[in-house]
Amino acid sequence: MKPKKQHKSSAKSSHKKPYRKPKPKKINESKVFEDGSVRLNKFLANAGICSRREADELIKAGVVSVNGKIVTELGTRVKPTDKVVYGGQAINPEKPVYILLNKPKDYITTVDDPFKRKTVLQLIAKACKERVYPVGRLDRNTTGVLLLTNDGELTKRLTHPAFDVKKIYHVTLDQNVAKSDLERLAEGITLDDGTKVYADAVSYVGDGSNKKEVGLELHTGQNRVVRRMFEALGYKVTKLDRVMFAGLTKKNVPRGKWRFLTEKEVHFLKMIPRKKKE
Repeated sequence: MKPKKQHKSSAKSSHKKPYRKPKPKKINESKVFEDGSVRLNKFLANAGICSRREADELIKAGVVSVNGKIVTELGTRVKPTDKVVYGGQAINPEKPVYILLNKPKDYITTVDDPFKRKTVLQLIAKACKERVYPVGRLDRNTTGVLLLTNDGELTKRLTHPAFDVKKIYHVTLDQNVAKSDLERLAEGITLDDGTKVYADAVSYVGDGSNKKEVGLELHTGQNRVVRRMFEALGYKVTKLDRVMFAGLTKKNVPRGKWRFLTEKEVHFLKMIPRKKKE
């Protein structure tokens, strides 16, 4: 007798999905909790000490104390009534303040000046009780859009090369600018220190009838970069006005006056993405 053939089971084999490790829940470090507390890194950033990322490093290094005790654990929360000390000094929590100034000539973009020259902080002295700082610099004879804030993290974002913040200048020169030199600015200019910089966009202002006036768009932030670019081509800048910085303009803000940023503007600045690596 032939042995009976064994038939394979007609039942379908169960198919299990491969196990995937659950993603860690993203922590909202900007959150203000019901008891009024915030994370320590945000507290330090709001006080203008540094960015939140840098604050994490300070905390891990054990140089920040809360109510007399050194804190090294990330995610630690502090209340408005807590005493936070860094560098031997108590840190006062401040609400973030954002001010747009249309800077006039003859004002220094600094907090203090040993030569007692006029500073931009004198122009906003009555704006707020919080201590704010300029984001980047405009030299003494440069006018236009200047942002001042006590938000250390935002300052870091807007001045760090990785975020490629756009700036637009209205440049007035001592002589007509050749079209070929506009092309050279776009192709790249080597500065006096050997650094090569490029204009992202460059053209004559308006209908181009005045060849002494040029509009220049940059992302780079080197010291006096616009003046140095034109000096490398044999021109002298007679007037320099920053008409746009990180999407902010001086529209409806007269020279020497200021205004607070809107919530929408602040949100936009905080959403500026880091540039992609090439």
